[in-house]
Amino acid sequence: MKHQFIKAAAVSPDIKVADPAYNAQKIIEIIQAQAEKGTELLVFPELSLSGYTCGELFLQKTLLDGCMTALQAVAGATAGKLLLVFVGLPVMRGGKLYNCAAAVGGGKVLGFVPKRYLPNFGEYYEKRYFTPAPEGYSVLSWNGADIPFCRDLLIRDLSEPDILIGCEICEDLWTGESPSIHHAKQGAVIIANLSASNEVVGKRNYRHKLIAAQARKNICAYIYADAGEGESTSDMIFSGNDIIYESDTLLSEAAPFDGGCAEAEIDVGYLLHERMRNTSYEPLVIDPQCLLSCSFVSEGELSLRAIDPLPFVSQDEGTRREEAEVALELQAHALARRITAAKSKTAVIGISGGLDSTLALLVTCRAFDLLKKSREDILAVTMPGFGTSLKTKNNAVALMQALGVTQRQINISQTVLRHFKDIGHDPEDTDTVYENAQARYRTMVLMDLANATGGLVIGTGDLSELALGWCTYSGDHMSMYAVNSSVPKTLVKHLVFAEAERLGGRVEVVVKSILTTEISPELLPTDDKGEIAQRTEDIIGPYELTDFYLYHMLRRGDGPAKTLCLAERAFEGKYDRATLKKWLVSFYRRFFSQQFKRSCMPDGVKVGPVSLSPRADWRMPSDASAALWLSEAEKL
Repeated sequence: MKHQFIKAAAVSPDIKVADPAYNAQKIIEIIQAQAEKGTELLVFPELSLSGYTCGELFLQKTLLDGCMTALQAVAGATAGKLLLVFVGLPVMRGGKLYNCAAAVGGGKVLGFVPKRYLPNFGEYYEKRYFTPAPEGYSVLSWNGADIPFCRDLLIRDLSEPDILIGCEICEDLWTGESPSIHHAKQGAVIIANLSASNEVVGKRNYRHKLIAAQARKNICAYIYADAGEGESTSDMIFSGNDIIYESDTLLSEAAPFDGGCAEAEIDVGYLLHERMRNTSYEPLVIDPQCLLSCSFVSEGELSLRAIDPLPFVSQDEGTRREEAEVALELQAHALARRITAAKSKTAVIGISGGLDSTLALLVTCRAFDLLKKSREDILAVTMPGFGTSLKTKNNAVALMQALGVTQRQINISQTVLRHFKDIGHDPEDTDTVYENAQARYRTMVLMDLANATGGLVIGTGDLSELALGWCTYSGDHMSMYAVNSSVPKTLVKHLVFAEAERLGGRVEVVVKSILTTEISPELLPTDDKGEIAQRTEDIIGPYELTDFYLYHMLRRGDGPAKTLCLAERAFEGKYDRATLKKWLVSFYRRFFSQQFKRSCMPDGVKVGPVSLSPRADWRMPSDASAALWLSEAEKL
């Protein structure tokens, strides 16, 4: 698919035990249906052409020959299709029987992958019939062709050579030295598992943990096709619990006894990006004999994948609350440690009545509670100026009172006007000088108060503002510890709400008022009614878009074209393409031009998946050019 997505499916066909012709027909019907959907990678269960529960029938030549004939029919069904298929069957070679996955595509059998680990305990007795996969590369001569027979087989797409597929079979996953570890180190970014895992109480949960862990540590996607209800129930029952993971994220699952079909679109580009940035991931050299090529990647559009418009915020309320508590704990403990290390007597913080300073104050109160220090040692300062609205001023005062901190109010208007006179600036000219002078004076006030009280200035700016440079250099850009520096704007309100709910009472009432306030730096004069005249999102774009673009650039390594494509799906019906493109171009322009502010940003704890600290996640020269990104974005 486009942008290095792969449309994949794991399907459990309704088979008949020991009836290869019937099973092949069912599999061919599924191949036809999946091809029409644009599926590029299709995985069937272990021994799906014969059935897993054949028992002594596996030793019957009639069954083995029937399976090979059925395989030829299945391979023929892939002719003329951009589709790679894995199907399971017993294969005789050199007088021994092997439990194999056959890779088919382009109308032919590409290769055989024999199972390496054979369970022979409990209800399993595979060693009664099968031989473990031999080492090294060999071939199986069949139908006039020498077909690769190798447990290390990898298949890549001809047009996208970085898209490599590896394969293992059922028990291979459950062992300590799974073949998929070797496959992934050789470049396999997707692992197909043909399985026949019977269902018992608790096994589904364990299965998920195992697959998620395997996919995460190998930085790959994992497609697990499980045997379904057509198997014999003499001693076991199979449920068709098909599962697809992308790293540790569950993309799709067919619940037990629910039809046996899991479909998903795997973001291979993201997985490749993760491997590139993870220096602990050490690749191995591929044996060229074990590397096959096949055309299976198409130019289809995304149709299945749900794109989260708020990637920094969990959509599940329970998870969101849990993650909010963890983030607040991290922020508070980090600040508490810094206060202790610096031997600070006080914490000094500017309170505007907006979300960011509210979060910073709530975190500071939590830190002081951890240290068993009096909240009276928190000096909260509100500094109304030319653009301060009555609502934000009142909210700031009410919040400080509700939290029981020491309050100070310092009106900066007259001092800033004197500063304009000193530098010869016309106060009627509400330009950058007009705005930044207020922010810088406020920071100076806080710094001097911190010096006077033996304290630390607590920064309030968030991750989204740092990304866009929406802060005044050496003004609100600067502090002595920046507790919100890795918290994006779309997450700030959820953290504020969660902490307010925890505290309850008057704090919760005030915070709910703050949550309804327009986001603004309040640096331009208010209107005739004393209301906010400067609206941040009118200038730099909606924060939900900024955070979406930021996440996909930094966390997933997506370029402009892919990001815009995903944004169209995520915000369908809310923003049109022109609007999305406008703010995408703006995002890249601002992100590159404002790096100089991030290069000297103060310390601040990382609490989420992304940080812009020059000492941690993001090292970038301040004079890097945005031309390549802007060129791609503007052509879209």
